[in-house]
Amino acid sequence: MMTEKIAETAKAGAEKFAYAPAPESRSIVDIQPSYGLFIDGDFVDGGGKPFKTISPSTEEVLAEIAEASDADVDRAVKAARRAYTRTWSKMPGRERAKYLYRIARIIQERSRELAVLESIDNGKPIKESRDVDVPIVAAHFFYYAGWADKLEHAGYGSNPQPLGVAAQVIPWNFPLLMLAWKIAPALAAGNTVVLKPAETTPLTALLFAEICQQADLPPGVVNIITGAGETGRALVGHTDVDKVAFTGSTDVGRAIAKSVAGTNKKVTLELGGKAANIVFDDAPIDQAVEGIVNGIFFNQGHVCCAGSRLLVQESIAEELLAKLKKRMGTLRVGDPLDKNTDIGAINSAEQLARIKELSDVGEAEGAGRWSPACELPAHGFWFPPTLFTGVSQAHRIAREEIFGPVLSVLTFRTPHEAVEKANNTPYGLSAGIWTDKGSRILWMANQLRAGVVWANTFNKFDPASPFGGYKESGYGREGGRHGLEGYLR
Repeated sequence: MMTEKIAETAKAGAEKFAYAPAPESRSIVDIQPSYGLFIDGDFVDGGGKPFKTISPSTEEVLAEIAEASDADVDRAVKAARRAYTRTWSKMPGRERAKYLYRIARIIQERSRELAVLESIDNGKPIKESRDVDVPIVAAHFFYYAGWADKLEHAGYGSNPQPLGVAAQVIPWNFPLLMLAWKIAPALAAGNTVVLKPAETTPLTALLFAEICQQADLPPGVVNIITGAGETGRALVGHTDVDKVAFTGSTDVGRAIAKSVAGTNKKVTLELGGKAANIVFDDAPIDQAVEGIVNGIFFNQGHVCCAGSRLLVQESIAEELLAKLKKRMGTLRVGDPLDKNTDIGAINSAEQLARIKELSDVGEAEGAGRWSPACELPAHGFWFPPTLFTGVSQAHRIAREEIFGPVLSVLTFRTPHEAVEKANNTPYGLSAGIWTDKGSRILWMANQLRAGVVWANTFNKFDPASPFGGYKESGYGREGGRHGLEGYLR
């Protein structure tokens, strides 16, 4: 009897336990008042109209960023072409590998600085940028350094050759990680790069430019230009670009595919998603709940492969939802630099408006909306973790990518019904399966039209594993030896 009382007291205390703030210091980061373009190994002024990047958690102005004009884009591409022709393509793979290894080591040495800057500029929790993003960034450079002198063994011919100049455009949700996914395989294969980061999150890309200088990377091998959509269009449309790699929205990806049609440019597109996270009645429910939370609330739901549709078998739906709501009630929303924060700031006012709009539509269409009680900061862009029940496949929240911390819950009775609902989407980037049966995992994985299928886990990434989608989620693969194919001929 006494043991039961102690257990009840401990449980009550744990539910009420509050974490004291544990902020990461900003002092390790030296944000300059203004930044130029990184072209041919040096920072130079841009010809366009400068713009400001702000912190999404406080709305403070962080820095003024140069905008690349068409002339700047041309200058960057020419610098990349010179470096490709004179230096990088002629360099033996083992020598290119040394530069990639050096970059990887410097990333590790400056990991805390990179993580803090990423959280300030992007809004994601420091524990995610510190423990997930930056380590995987370094791992990608280490991994592709290993491939640089082994390209003939990658499975793409006995004497594969680089393409030339790669135009790379990356999104704001994983600024540094997407940079690594693009630049590491391109350099390993012998290409040179002109990369444009998202206009709302340029700072870690510009810090990476400093790392290239620190690593003594030959001038012009990596060029980083900043700007908005017009800058990206000028880069993708440049006639001296041999390869286009884009990660972002399906609408922009479709426009890029049209613009390069009829040219000799090789294209890789990694676009939107509306992933199904499927939980069967024999799944370990507590483990599945953690996977659901990680699948949709990691990085505030700003993940193209987020498990934004939860498909749960009817017989366990009530039990699972009760546990999920309890777990959501423990999530801490707030300062991205606080090591206790689980959900940081939404990246921009525009994205917050999109999340609010679709959430209001879901409620108006009859779905049941629920969020735990949580106090949102007074300044910045914030949205509470939210789930919708009673969702049908006709609801917009079940069909459109929200790109925020919003989960739509649907139910199913049989594996065949789960497959039909999971595949009933224009996207095909990822999916998750939760079950105790290995045979069911293999059967489901074979039926799902998704480029990546996780089993009893979610959002696990490794540089040796390819990533990419089907249908409107794009084409081509990034990561693994498959990621080299898009940069070789």
